[in-house]
Amino acid sequence: MDAGRVISVNVSEGKGTPKRPVPEIECRVGVGVVGDAHAGTPGREVSLLDAAEIEAFEAKHGIAVPPGGFAENITTRGLDPGAVEVGDELVVGEVRLEVTQIGKPCHEGCAIREAVGECIMPRVGVFARVLSGGRIRPGDPVRLVKRDG
Repeated sequence: MDAGRVISVNVSEGKGTPKRPVPEIECRVGVGVVGDAHAGTPGREVSLLDAAEIEAFEAKHGIAVPPGGFAENITTRGLDPGAVEVGDELVVGEVRLEVTQIGKPCHEGCAIREAVGECIMPRVGVFARVLSGGRIRPGDPVRLVKRDG
């Protein structure tokens, strides 16, 4: 099922900091995003967040949040977090991911939560592990493969 497109790929050098857009990311099995501060985090190797969720947050709080601002590795357009379940696969460009978690507790020092009192990653962040690696670039398609078919 077509689930949209990648609009930004993002990395950070330190944990607890916003990620910055880069031209492409490399994903590896057992690692996640090569060169990202969260590489190797078991069960949460790669994080995804849809732009519609970011835009709703921006409208609610009257602030602008750039891609990577919620510390997501992949910013998408068209990936409905309500349609994604743990165990589903996401094919992002040439990379296959398995969804391991929806949402996660916000870490101490989350810049957005401290600024406005709320963060959306605990509700709608999609976390995955790499099943087969490769490169992901803005414009790549995102396809959702449900675990039951």
